[in-house]
This record gives sequence, C-alpha cells and structure tokens, in this order.
Amino acid sequence: MHYVLALDQGTTSSRAILFDRRDQVFATAQHEYPQHFPHPGWVEHDPQDIWTSQLACAREVLASNGVDAGEVAAVGIANQRETTVVWDRASGEPLCRAIVWQDRRTAERCDALRAQGKAGLIAQKTGLELDAYFSATKLEWMLGHVPGARARAERGELAFGTVDSWLAFKLTGRHVTDVSNASRTMLFNIHDLRWDDELLALFGVPAALLPEVVASSEVVGLCDAEWFGRAIPLAGIAGDQQAATFGQACHRRGMVKNTYGTGCFMLMHAGDAAPVSHNRLLATVGWQVGGRTDYVLEGSVFMGGATVQWLRDGLGIIEHSSDVEALAQSVPDSGEVMLVPAFVGLGAPHWDAYARGTIVGMTRGTTRAHIARAALEAIAYQSAELLGAMQKDADCAVHEVRADGGAARNDLLMQFQADLLGVPVIRPKVTETTALGAAYLAGLAVGFWRSVDEIAAQWQAERRFEPATSLEQREQKMARWARAVAHARAWAEPHPQ
Repeated sequence: MHYVLALDQGTTSSRAILFDRRDQVFATAQHEYPQHFPHPGWVEHDPQDIWTSQLACAREVLASNGVDAGEVAAVGIANQRETTVVWDRASGEPLCRAIVWQDRRTAERCDALRAQGKAGLIAQKTGLELDAYFSATKLEWMLGHVPGARARAERGELAFGTVDSWLAFKLTGRHVTDVSNASRTMLFNIHDLRWDDELLALFGVPAALLPEVVASSEVVGLCDAEWFGRAIPLAGIAGDQQAATFGQACHRRGMVKNTYGTGCFMLMHAGDAAPVSHNRLLATVGWQVGGRTDYVLEGSVFMGGATVQWLRDGLGIIEHSSDVEALAQSVPDSGEVMLVPAFVGLGAPHWDAYARGTIVGMTRGTTRAHIARAALEAIAYQSAELLGAMQKDADCAVHEVRADGGAARNDLLMQFQADLLGVPVIRPKVTETTALGAAYLAGLAVGFWRSVDEIAAQWQAERRFEPATSLEQREQKMARWARAVAHARAWAEPHPQ
C-alpha cells in the first residue's frame, strides 16, 4: 500500500489529502461549505454539509488521481474541535444544526456557573477555562431548546459527539471519539481519562449520549466499502490542533507550534503529566499513542485568518485573501492603526466573551492598506500574548516556534511574528501539518510508519524567520497592543437567551 488518506475537516471547508511514505503530499481536494449566523454571536453548521463535503473531497482525491482504495493503508481524521453535533442513533440524521466552537450563545450560562463558584472545579478536572468555547454548554443548550431532545437523550435514542465522532459514525457506524477531542468537551477528566460523572450532572448530560473514548492512534473500525469502493481502516483521530502539533514533530517537552488558520492555536508539549496553568492557558490532552498519553499547554486566538476573511467579505477591501500581503506591504507600517479582531470575544489569556472588534489610531491619512497591515499584525500580537503566557507557565526555555496553517505562507506576517516573539519562527517544508498529523497517527496504527522517532527525523524546515527587533522595541509594541485591547474589552451587553 502506498498512501494514507487524511480527512482535514475545518471550520470553513473540508479537505482530503493523500500522503506517501516520505510525508509528501501526493494529492489534495477541498470543498467549502455554508456558514450560518442566525443571530449575533451565533455560528452554526449543518452536519450534513460537513459530511457530504468531506466525503466528496475524499472521493475526489482518489478518483481524480487514479488511486484505488486498495492502495490506501488507512484513513485519519483531524477536525475542528468543540463544535457540537447531536444525531439520531437509528437514522443517523442530525437533531439540529451543529453549534460551532466560535458560537457565544452560552456565554451568560458560563457567567452563571462562574458566579456559583464552578470555574475552579471545571479547571481542576478538565484543564479548561469555563467558557462558551467548549462543548458542554452547547450540548446543554441543545438539550434544553430542541423540543423533546432531553427525553430522547435519556432514552438513549440520541448520540453526541464533536465532528470527529460524527464523521467516524458516518464512515464506520461506530460512536467513538479520541482522547484529544474528548478533552475539549469540558465533560472529560484529563487525569482519569474518562467522562466525569460530576460534570455530567452539572451540565445535565445523560451518559447514554456519550461516545466511547479511544486512543488517537488505533484501528477503530473499517470505513464502509460504500464510501470508497473498498473497506479502509479508520486508524487515527485527533483534534486539529493536536494533530498539527504531532505533524510538526513537537514530540518533546518544551517544543512549540503555532497554527495560523481560521483562529490561531499555539501549543507547547508539556510531557506525560497534565500541566497546570497560572496564566489562563488550557491544559489538554495532546494524543495517546502506544499506551502513552502526552499533554500540551494551549492558547487559543479566535480570529486569526478569519480576520483576513473579514477584510475580504465584510469590508470588501481585498478581492481574495491572498491579496492581503501585497496590500499590507504597500505601506511601511500600520500608521499607528491597531485592529483588535474581537468579533466573537477574546480567547486566551483574556477570556472575555463580551469583547468586540475595535479599530483604534485612525486618522484622515489612514488607508485600506494601513487597515490590512493592522489586521495582519493583530494576528501576530495575539499569538505573542500566548507565548508570553506560556513562558510564564513553563519552567523550560522556548527556542523556536514552528508555524503552519494557511496564513503561515505570508512572509510579512511570519517576519513580524518573529520580531514580536524574539525567537525564530520556522516554516516547515510540508505546511499541511494538521492533515499530516492525522496521517501519521493513522499510519502508525497500521505499520505504515514504524515509530514516532522515524516521523520526527523526516521533519524539515523550509524557511527560518529570525527576529530583527530589540527587547525594548518588542515591549513598546506589546504595551501599545495592550492599550488597544483595553478599548475592546467588556463592550457587549449580556442578552438572556
């Protein structure tokens, strides 16, 4: 067998990539699917759109390149995390639209739980902040607002899962999730590695809804021959950011990667014990391979590449997302303009659900080029905040940051990021690291690759961006950013649902 098929199910599109034994991309396919915004702060997907777009990609990447399913050793899934799906076990039909990780409708519920003193309990058990970002309050909302849902859930008629679980069910008929995705639900104890009864009771979630938790690298079932012409083992599952960390070969404690996708997600390998953050970062499961569980520290930026999409779709100042670099480079700096893209609140280290997008520092001389540059710089500023928090939490030095994701192809952004961080930013030769991580996990389970060490030895850098600013310059820039963020904080008013 010559290939592993990675299914990279993202927030705005589904992708399928075939990798060969040398980690090289043999072929790829991508399909966007609709986004739904029924109310301010609400973000939804139709689970059927997720499934049909992902299946279409997978079939296309095989058929268009003359690859028979018999040449594929395994399938691996990397997925947008936290997005919550509930479906009928018998029919396989979704109960309602999926509530996406960006959705803020349950922010007030989180406030109420915080007022009851539950934040500490949740952090201790799950390693997570009490926030609407995670699955628990989304699932609780569905059970309380979809007519008959709670009674059906208690009778065992419904199934809950994140997107990996939904895809695995459609592909194999099994109701499973891996430890990395389970750890993002706010229902999973990352120390005991099991669903937590106290948290299930807190959120009113019947245990009958929950998927079986499996390792990130193991054969969990066979994809039905109906989908690809032959049965193929589904052998790897991980949340997209954990998959990217694995694909970046950040397998040793202290190694850091940052993914520049719809959001930005910085993860530091934290070893084989769950870390504790004192700077509002997340402690979460990285992956489970060969009986060993690896943990990571994570900081999340809600609006990364999505900020550039807003320039395109919201403001209309660029025609294509790829146009932003040339426009931003047409001016020497942002002209003191700062854009805080808190369109759906702020993630780590602020965790402010009521922050909103803000542009400050504009004058009559401000042009669309200055705003474009400020948008790119905002991505880097938010990521720099994350590394600063990680360095406070970790007792090991950070020597470099490995970058991936679509926006990592932007040289202007990568250089500005290195200048802000004060450490080299390294872009790998294979930038499809999320899909590659899913492929690695699946391939390891079926012997396509022999070991984690073999994988790490194959990682190669494409370009290294060295910092070119002084400590004083970095501190001045970050202090100015902090002033801009202060203007965005606590802007929105809570609205009872």
